[in-house]
Amino acid sequence: MDLSFTAEEVEFREEVRGFLAENLSSRLSDKVKTGKRLNKADFEEWHALLNGQGWLASHWPRAFGGTEWTPVQKHIFEEECCMASAPRVVPFGVNMLGPVLIKFGSPAQQQFYLPRILDGTDWWCQGYSEPGAGSDLASLKTRAVRDGDHYVVNGQKTWTTLGHYADWMFCLVRTDTECKPQAGISFLLIDMKSEGISVQPIVTLDGEHEVNEVFFDDVRVPVENLVGEENKGWTYAKYLLTYERTGIAGVGFSTSALASLKRIAGLQMKNGRPIAQDPLFAARLAQAEIDLMAMRTTNLRVISAAAAGAAPGPESSMLKLKGTQIRQELNDLSRRALGPYAMPFASEAFDEGYNEAPIGPDYAAPVAVQYFNNRKLSIFGGSNEIQRNIITKMILGL
Repeated sequence: MDLSFTAEEVEFREEVRGFLAENLSSRLSDKVKTGKRLNKADFEEWHALLNGQGWLASHWPRAFGGTEWTPVQKHIFEEECCMASAPRVVPFGVNMLGPVLIKFGSPAQQQFYLPRILDGTDWWCQGYSEPGAGSDLASLKTRAVRDGDHYVVNGQKTWTTLGHYADWMFCLVRTDTECKPQAGISFLLIDMKSEGISVQPIVTLDGEHEVNEVFFDDVRVPVENLVGEENKGWTYAKYLLTYERTGIAGVGFSTSALASLKRIAGLQMKNGRPIAQDPLFAARLAQAEIDLMAMRTTNLRVISAAAAGAAPGPESSMLKLKGTQIRQELNDLSRRALGPYAMPFASEAFDEGYNEAPIGPDYAAPVAVQYFNNRKLSIFGGSNEIQRNIITKMILGL
């Protein structure tokens, strides 16, 4: 298997670098680099920039406004964006719902929703997890009962990322309670402005309001908002999760984090010399870099196989497991290198325009937030414990 990039792929990397250098504003990249709080307008600015270039929907067919990039091109693009400190693409509309609608949606749904995802008219959130139904998603209890031309929805979703910004939610609901759990689930598109929906913030360990609880109290959803067939939502959910887990190894994020860590370790002093020269710290740093190099190679193998048409196997679970461990290790090492400067900052220090004197060096600002926020990495997208079970079953047959 040849893991080297072709001349065309090297040329594509240069094209991406040139685009980022010319179009990514220093305001946005500085906010990402220094850990400032990104608001909805920041994400909309980035999405609009990519959409104007035709690069927002990297894995959509061209007929729907996508790029039809190869897996390798997508990997290159994501890696370069991370290294340039670009904001992430908010995945819910373009990376998750879009492919489901393209595969399973009606022509009317495709014609209405897909252009609105691309031009930013609609912001989407994901209605999957519930209290007691996270990794065991099939046990969800949010109920949708058919009433004429509508479904009446009652229940609760939790950990709804950016739900306070969302115009719409794609939501898993139970439409049949008499069959096995996976067979009684449907996939609904729900207008977040509907009467009976309430959104309550959840403030996470890093002090941020990123996720929410969403409550449904007799919410009426038109039957035309059902994607595909009733009670077939589990099939669509699994298809969507393949896109959620695409790139979940976070090679680009870890590469960027490693560069930041090396900078910190070279500047922070311990016993009169840079902490990078401390033997115990240097050993952990070297091991993290070795692990990242190995994971990058494995990631390229999976990408190469995908480009040749192979379906992802247990390698995707291995990448998710190892990738999240490496990112958390890099966050931990950055925190340890900074010592007291890695203490959480006042929340307002992460707002654009905050003018108070910084606490410690500028590179210290995002470390605490990143450390606490990224504790979630080993949980979302299928917890690492679940990934171990998948690996055990698929490789060992246990």
